[in-house]
Order: sequence, then structure tokens, then C-alpha cells
Amino acid sequence: MARMKMTKQERSWVLYDVGNSAFVMLSTALIPVYFGTLAEEGSSIVVAWGYAETVASLLLALAMPILGSLADLAGNKKKFLVGFIGTGAVACAALGIPQTALPFLIIYVVSSVMLNGSMVFYDAFLVDATTEDRYDQVSSSGYAWGYIGSCIPFVLCLAVVLGGGAIGIDMGTGMKVAFVITAAWWVAFSIPIVRNVHQTHFKERTARLFKDTFSGLWRTLKNIARDRRLRLFMLAFFFYIDGVHTIIKMSTSYGTDLGIDSTQLVLALLVTQFVAFPSAIAYGRLSARFGTKKMLLVAVFAYLCITLFAAFFLREALEFWILAICVGLFQGGIQALSRSEFGKLIPKEHANEYYGFFDIFGKYAAVMGTFLVSVFTQLTGNSSVGVLSIAVLFMVGFFLLWRMPEKE
Repeated sequence: MARMKMTKQERSWVLYDVGNSAFVMLSTALIPVYFGTLAEEGSSIVVAWGYAETVASLLLALAMPILGSLADLAGNKKKFLVGFIGTGAVACAALGIPQTALPFLIIYVVSSVMLNGSMVFYDAFLVDATTEDRYDQVSSSGYAWGYIGSCIPFVLCLAVVLGGGAIGIDMGTGMKVAFVITAAWWVAFSIPIVRNVHQTHFKERTARLFKDTFSGLWRTLKNIARDRRLRLFMLAFFFYIDGVHTIIKMSTSYGTDLGIDSTQLVLALLVTQFVAFPSAIAYGRLSARFGTKKMLLVAVFAYLCITLFAAFFLREALEFWILAICVGLFQGGIQALSRSEFGKLIPKEHANEYYGFFDIFGKYAAVMGTFLVSVFTQLTGNSSVGVLSIAVLFMVGFFLLWRMPEKE
């Protein structure tokens, strides 16, 4: 981070990605495996996990535009951020309490909603933490340092969960410790953004709070519909980010369904983090040379190829390792540049409101993606068909992004 000569506010903003990424990593790699030990014998892990992710995404997508509009009011953005972090961290630590699948899924949905909700406010803080000409670099650094930073608590969790037997700790107890470690890490790296990044773009408070909130949301929707560049970008984002989120959320459960050893799955996903670190930073720098749109098109096409590979060739651990490395090359870049490109297109004083709609497009896409995988897997009894069903979404996303006009 020092080479970029980041300001104190930029560093503090980036560090929150380090904190929340620990839970993202745990929920991607270990939590689905742990959930498999709680699920009833004979039930499909992919189906149950897919429906849980669908519910979490749906709840978040419905709530965030309204909460985002309220957060745009002077002094509210940080309050919402702190509230979501605190509730999410408590729910994360409490995941070790349930002994059966359904209560575990309920607490997981709460923790997932809080995590992803906090990230909407965090994304909106980008416009307060830095200047527009540095959005791509700072956003990419957030994802990059989040990937590498999340490995530290994750390795600790792995040591406890997989190596705990040497000191008499079974997997269940190890996961309880892992949940607490992850929650503590999340809170610790939330402190810098809470202390050092302040809301500089905001709407003034009015006497008609709720009426103005809903009228503001309607006005924002009309503004999005009128702005061709913003409209096409959000539609493209809706489709391509669906596949990205689905691959992130379902990769471990998909590998488990194929019979790949859980240790192989976890280690491969850990390699993804190390590959994603330099790749995300590189994407931020390449966007300055070739343009954000071109780099996003490259990433969307790469994800299409990754999806086809997973559907037709992923059968053994070696193929999963290849898939994990390929995902690492493009995952951070596509997420970081999507976040920063959106920030360039919107009015800064309405950042939370717009990012709330940005989240709707991202989370409803995630609803569609996980739902498609679950339904097609359930109908055909073949999880590869479920994975293949999302390839068309990358195709549509690529076409819409290609049609988006360049910035004048």
C-alpha cells in the first residue's frame, strides 16, 4: 500500500476489506463443508446451500435501497455501517451454537445479510475516502489486500479445524473457535474506517423524512433509466456479477457434490486468494492504460470460459485447482472495477442510495444464479447441468457491457 502513497483515509478504507474478507473466505471454503456435517444424510448440500444463499440475497436486495437512501443523510452512513458490522459479527460468532442444519442456516442468513449490507455502505464510502481519479486503484487495492489479509485468520482457522485432532479438538469444536476468530478479525479491522473515514457527501435532513426517502428512490430510478450509459452498465452488471457471485458461493458445495476431498477444496481456494492479490492490483493499473470497460470485458469473457470448464471438465481435484487459479486471476479485477466504475457514474451525495440499487442488481442476480444452480441440479440430479445454466448470463452481460457507450 505504501508504493501507492495512500492517504490515511484510503488506507483505513482498504483495511475494512481485510476485515470482512475473512468471513467471506470462511463462508466460501469451510462453512459449506461444516454445514454438510449438520445436514441430514442423503440431502443435497448444493440444493440446501443454494436456497439459503438465495434467501439471504433476496432479503438484502429488498432492504438496501431504502436503508441506503436513509444512510445518505448527514451523519447516518457510519451509524448504519457500525450497526451492520456489530450485528454481523455477533451472528458470525454464534454460528457455532446450532447442532442441526435449519437453525444453523437461519443464523447464517442473518450473518450473511449483515456482512453484505455493511459492504454496501463500505462501497459508498469510496467516494468519501478518495478522489474520483483514484477510484480504480483504491478499489482494486481493497480487494487485493482483502484477499491476502483474509488468509491470516483463515490459516489459523484451518490449523484449528484440520489440525485440532493432534491436541484433542474435533472438527465441531474447531469450527466454533474458527467462527470466533473470524468475528474478532472482522471487528478489529473495522476500527480504522470507523475512526478515520467520514461522510463528506450527503443529503440534508428534511422534516418529511420517509416521504422524501421514497420520492428520492423513485427519482433515482428515473435517473438511472434516462442515463443510457448507467442503464446499460447496471444491466450488464446484473447478468455478469450473477455468475461471479454464484461461483464464489457454490464452488465448495459443488466440489463436495462431485466427491472431491474437502482438504483439497479448501487448499485450492486458499491459493485463489494468493493469486487474486497481485491480479487485483494489476487490474487497477491496467484500467488506467486500457480503460475500465475493456478490462471488464476481458474479465467477463474469462468467467464465461471458467464456467464452461467447470461444467464440462471439472471432475477431479486437479481440475478444481486449475479452476481456483483461473478464478483468482479475474475475481478481484471484475469486482473492484465494477465498484469503481459505478462510483464514477453517480452523484456523490446520493452514493448510498445508488449503491443500494447497485446492490439490488448484484443481489437479485445472485438470487437468480444460486436459484438456477439449485433448480437444475434438483431436476436433473446433475450439479454440472446446474453450473452450465449460468453460462448464458455471462454472454448477456458481455453483450450489454460491449454496447455501453464510452465516457464522453
